[in-house]
Amino acid sequence: MFTLEIDGTAVAVINGDEETARDLFTCDGFKSDIRELTSAGKPLWNGTSELKVRPATEDEVEMFEDALADDDGSGDFEPVEAHADSEEDEDEADIVFLVDIDEEDEEDEDGQKLDA
Repeated sequence: MFTLEIDGTAVAVINGDEETARDLFTCDGFKSDIRELTSAGKPLWNGTSELKVRPATEDEVEMFEDALADDDGSGDFEPVEAHADSEEDEDEADIVFLVDIDEEDEEDEDGQKLDA
């Protein structure tokens, strides 16, 4: 397993080999996603910081495995379009974010949209 680290923060883990991790974590579609996704109101990636791919630590592997074990399949999974036309028949890799991702369109008790 490999981890994507940005500015010293472990952001995501993938259960693929290093080549797969580098390909996915550096593809244009994924980079666009991590620029749009936020954690604590800040983008995961500022568009200029290094995207470091490194072997996952034991703790990161455990977090990955726990997240997959807790997944009931009801999440909002969206395939990465950049890889939709891939001719590879290999199993697709799973990605788990290690940071809390802000919910889109959060609403208060009255249904009013909150600013992130």
